[in-house]
Parts: sequence; structure tokens; C-alpha cells
Amino acid sequence: MKRTTISLIAVTTALTAVTGFASLTVPDGTEPTRGDLALPLPVERSSLLCPAPSSSEIAETRYTSFTPVRKQATGQKDTDAQADSAELRPSAAVLADTEAAPAKDGKKKDADEDGAEKPAPDKPVVAVKEPGKPVSAEADGGEAPALVGTATGSLAPGWTTQQTTSVAAGSGRGLLGVSCTGPDTDFWFPGASLAEGRQDYVHLTNPDEAGAVADIELYGKDGALKTTVTEGIPVPAGSSVPVLLPTLTADKADEVTVHVTTRTGRVGAVVRAADEADGSDWLAASADPAGTVVLPGIPSDATSVQLVAFAPGDDDAALNVRLAGPTGTITPAGHESLHVKSGMTASVDLADVTKGEAGSLILSPAEKDRATPVVAALRVVRGKGEKKEIAFVPAAAPVGERATAADNRAKGSVLSLTAPGEAAEVRVTASAGTEGGAQAVKTYKVKAGTTLAITPPVPAGLKGSYAVTVETLSGGPVHASRSLEIADDGIPMFTIQNLPDDRGTVVVPEAEQDLSVLDD
Repeated sequence: MKRTTISLIAVTTALTAVTGFASLTVPDGTEPTRGDLALPLPVERSSLLCPAPSSSEIAETRYTSFTPVRKQATGQKDTDAQADSAELRPSAAVLADTEAAPAKDGKKKDADEDGAEKPAPDKPVVAVKEPGKPVSAEADGGEAPALVGTATGSLAPGWTTQQTTSVAAGSGRGLLGVSCTGPDTDFWFPGASLAEGRQDYVHLTNPDEAGAVADIELYGKDGALKTTVTEGIPVPAGSSVPVLLPTLTADKADEVTVHVTTRTGRVGAVVRAADEADGSDWLAASADPAGTVVLPGIPSDATSVQLVAFAPGDDDAALNVRLAGPTGTITPAGHESLHVKSGMTASVDLADVTKGEAGSLILSPAEKDRATPVVAALRVVRGKGEKKEIAFVPAAAPVGERATAADNRAKGSVLSLTAPGEAAEVRVTASAGTEGGAQAVKTYKVKAGTTLAITPPVPAGLKGSYAVTVETLSGGPVHASRSLEIADDGIPMFTIQNLPDDRGTVVVPEAEQDLSVLDD
């Protein structure tokens, strides 16, 4: 007679293999707590997808990948973890034409014992070896592929990768940064455009072994735009597909909200926006629709800020517009409110709303009992004349327990921390550098209704780039973003990334009885 143990940890692992993170609920639908005999455990598997960086031959791309060190909770025991691994590899779209070379006997190498060909092995572009130590890799030119990757074991919780591309000239000029994302089935992108002089692509990446089919809906100021694609967009297994927005509709619209959903499978999605006059950058997805949204990290020297919002439900949204600056929250003169009609994209030019002080925008219900969910993003311009550059700030989810931004440099990084409600205290940890340096840690207090813009601590003896991890210690929710500037020929090239909760742990109910079963 033998005993087989049914493990809650195994169930959690199965869930994380599907989604990259998991959570369980108690019968009333609320998330369990320690008081409900619940235990936070690290995820054991997570996925990341990075879009193809650029089509420019002069593009220079750096990937920085990092997993923060996990602090084990009191009383928490490690389980039988999967092997530690965190690697990003080229998507199958690039590897499809690769064939094994024929051997002298006329047979192809790398064949299975039954004679079937094996695909040529693909080497990881970047691979993390241990928590707490970032690694980087570089790729030049316009043929760098999209990347797909998985982290397991101790390298899975909080695994993050930053893709940063510099293009010095041409229509795609700019500093383009994006935090590689996990796969999902639903994405909102307010802030895209079909305007003359803009070329916006939606990049769809499928990490799975089965094909996916995605739908892309476009909404302008008068509602849904008529699409020319009715059967969905196929995204083959393990591949990436860029879709030019003007090929989806004959309608014209300056400001557009893009909605990506999947009929089958999962994808990673991000928009690459290129403006002939203002440069280019990646537009990441907005946080999930919510009644109150926070858009953190408008630079102090922004010369133009445009707000784009969309109400995806059946009700219109009446919103108060507030700016959280270093000393408190104000209402921008002339832009006290915004009305967003259901299913229509609304936009407003806020000009130089920060007036020389870094800040964050907060959109909240004009009537407390009517919190209509919205998504939103900011289009931010720095510089003037021919020396301009753009970046985007989508609505951000809270930092939560912990969040990380990789690829920070000794100069040019700014961390913005916003406490829209209660005051909060956070811990900021600068990792060791990719080529050397010692970790640095500092604690900050963020006053209620303010934005604290700081230069993050720099590791002593830094060589290479480093990661910044933000942890909420006490108080209300904190929303954060990191901006990175690398000026070029007088152009303030910059990019901004949000820091949402990395979902490195999952709450699992603790068993009240032995769940073993007996097998004959």
C-alpha cells in the first residue's frame, strides 16, 4: 500500500504555469488572509514577452533582466521547487527558416531516433543566473527578434525584463523603452493614433505551443471605427506579429483607443507609436478599467501633456482632474473636469500642466456614488522645435507589495512615487550592477496627495546598469513610474515605465487536515 499526497502547492504550480501568477479565494469570493489560515507562497513559474525592438538599421537595443531576492516569511517553508531558470529566447517566427545542416551521410543532423528532424537549438538572448543580480545583453540593427521566455523556481517571483532601444535618426527616432509583459487575453491602449504623420503598430506575441487568434477594435471620438478585419488576426505558436493600425480601418481619427482581445489562446500586446515630428516610443497597456486611475511620473520639464481616456462600459464617466505635485494636489486651471462618453475616446490638451514641478495625474469620479470604470494614458512631450521627444504614461496599478524597474543608469533615472490617498512609506532597493557594484537601500515617506520624484539610490561602485525595486512598507497604496533619459544631440530622449505589483506571491489557504489519500 502506498500514500500519494495531494499538494495545494502543486495546484498553485499548475495555475502559475497557465497564467504566470495565481490566486485562490475563500467561498465568499474575497482573498483569504493569514487569519483565514492562508499562506503567501512564491509563484514557481512566470512568462515574459518582449516585442521586436525596431526596424531601423541604426537601432541599438539593451535587454536587462532581473529577479529580486525573495525574503522568506516567518514560518514559511520552501517546497519542492522547480529547477531555477529564467531565459528569453528569439520567437519562433525568426527560427522557422532555420534548418539543420546535412551530415556527410546525407542525413540531417539533430534528427530524432525515428528520423524526424529536430529544430535547430536556439540560444537564450538573456538569462538570469541568480536572484539579486541583473544581467544584460545587446542587439543592434533592425532584425532583432521578439523574445519569449519563462522563469521557474527561485527566479520566477518578480522576474522582470526591460527592453531599451535607442534610434538616433529617422522616422523611428527616439529612446524606446518597454517592460516586457506577461501573456493575457485583454488589453486597453488609449493614446494610439491614426493621424497623419503617425505610424502605430500593435505587436502581438504568442508564447504558447498552440496558435492564438486576436481581435483588435479601434474607438475614436465618435465611437467604434469600422474594421476591415472580421475573422481575427492569427498569431502562430511562439511567434510575434506586428499590425499597422491604418490597415485595420479606412476611417480617420487623431486619437484612438485600441482594444485587444483573444478569441483563442493568449498573447502579449504593446503598441509602438512613431511620430514624424516628435519621435517614437512604446505605449504599454493601461491598468484595468477603474473608477479612479493614477497616471504617475509627468516630468517637471514637460512642454506638452495630452490626456486620452475611454469608458468601456455602458455608462458615461464624469471625472475630476487633479495634479498631485511635490507639495499637494491641485486642480489644473481650465481643466477641472473631463466628460467621457461611453464607447468614445475623449482627449484634452493639458499643455505644460506641471509648470516646472514633476507630478502625477489623478482621475476620480465627479460623483462618489457613480464610479464609472475608465482607462487612460498620457502623451508627454519634452523639448521644443526640432528637438522634441515623446513618451507615454498609461494608468498604473499600485506598487502593492513589490515592483521592479530594470535598466537604470548612473545618470538619467528618475523614480516617481504617488500616494493618491493616504500617506505611505516605501523601501527602494538598488540592486548590484550588471558588471559590478554593491546593493543600496533607502526608505522614503510619501505624503498624502503628493508625488515624490527622486533620483533612485545608485549602487556603490556601479558598473553597467541596475534594477530598482520598490516595496510598500506602510500606509495607503502607492503608484510609481521610472523615467530614463539619454540625451542625444540636444534632444531630451526619454522613456517612462510604470511599476505595478510584480505578483511574485500567491495566497494559498493552509490545509486544516491531512489531504493524503491511500492507494491500493
